[in-house]
Amino acid sequence: MKTECSGRILIVDDELQIRRFLRISLASQGYDVIEAESGEQALAAVYTQAPDVVLLDLGLPDQDGQDVLSAIREHSAVPVIVVSVREREEEKVLALDNGANDYVTKPFGIQEMLARVRAVLRRSQQARGEATSNVYTSQELVIDLALRRITLRHQEVRLTRKEYAVVERLCRYAGRVMTQTQLLKEVWGPTHVNDTHYLRIVVSRLRQKLGDDPQTPTLLQTEAGVGYRLLVEPATHQNGF
Repeated sequence: MKTECSGRILIVDDELQIRRFLRISLASQGYDVIEAESGEQALAAVYTQAPDVVLLDLGLPDQDGQDVLSAIREHSAVPVIVVSVREREEEKVLALDNGANDYVTKPFGIQEMLARVRAVLRRSQQARGEATSNVYTSQELVIDLALRRITLRHQEVRLTRKEYAVVERLCRYAGRVMTQTQLLKEVWGPTHVNDTHYLRIVVSRLRQKLGDDPQTPTLLQTEAGVGYRLLVEPATHQNGF
């Protein structure tokens, strides 16, 4: 028995077998699935069919997927998961800088893909809720961006301006990877995009202050060679502390 539809997914890939594999797997979970085999078709589908998530291959026949991603971001905030055989860190960084929400390398496991789709859908739905836009939580950690206040086990955490700026931007990307280049540019300025040691020092201090184990971090995670991910969730209520 088919489960209730929980979103519309656009698959952009020129390989029929990949599209079929994804279509069957996603449809079995109750998703509506639409397909495109070129960049032109993908952009038309984004603009006319309003997908909830886009699974985007980079090796398209008419244009590079990175260009398609940039074109999507000019007009839409739809979550985009890049699905590509390109494994180089430079490609991943470029895709994330261009606005991708996630990056999956082919070949991939379908359970992992389904989990990533659910995750971006959940974050997208949470981001649309006005009541969940300023307070983020993870177990006993509470980050209130409106009050510029962070508490751990009900005790206020004191951060420097740079430390808070990094936390604030990672919260806005909650659960997603934010590249080192993005963080350095936004927090330290465009002349410091190569000063990665600044960022490493701040991240190290944040892990200590936020109660994250520096040896096996679970809150502030490193995506090797790419950037950082803060695993917090928007709170469902903002009723103070």
